Amino acid sequence: MGRDVLARQPFSVLIGAELTALAPGRAELQLPITEKVKQQDGFAHGGVVSYLADNALTYAGGTAMRVPVVTAEYKINYVRPAVGQRLIARAQAVHVSKSQAVCRCDVFAVIDGQEKLCAVAQGTIAKLGDANATSQAA
Repeated sequence: MGRDVLARQPFSVLIGAELTALAPGRAELQLPITEKVKQQDGFAHGGVVSYLADNALTYAGGTAMRVPVVTAEYKINYVRPAVGQRLIARAQAVHVSKSQAVCRCDVFAVIDGQEKLCAVAQGTIAKLGDANATSQAA
C-alpha cells in the first residue's frame, strides 16, 4: 500500500523516490542523486532533501496512527551538503496520540558506500479529519 501511495505522487515518480522500508511507526525512503535533483553547486537541492524528510515523516506517522494523515508542520536542519550517489531518509514516530504523531527523521547522503548525515527533521503528522476527507473527495 505504501508503494502504491508513492506511485500516485507525480513529483515522487518524477525524481525517482523509492519506499525501501515500512513498518508501524517507521519508514525509509531513498532517492538517487541525479543531475535533475542537484543545485548549481553539484549537491542535492535542499528542497529535494526536505521533500524526502517530509514524506518519510508522514509515512512514519501514518503507519503509527493507522489512519489517513497529513503533515501539520515540520522543521529541518541541514548539517552538510548532500553529496553522493543516493539519499536515504529514515523516520520514526516518537510520540503517538489519537490525533497526531510527532516524528523525527535523519537524512543521509551515501557517497562511495558511506552514509553521511546531511539533515535532521522533526514534524507533527496529523490525522486527516472527516470534514477534510469529504471536501477533498468532492
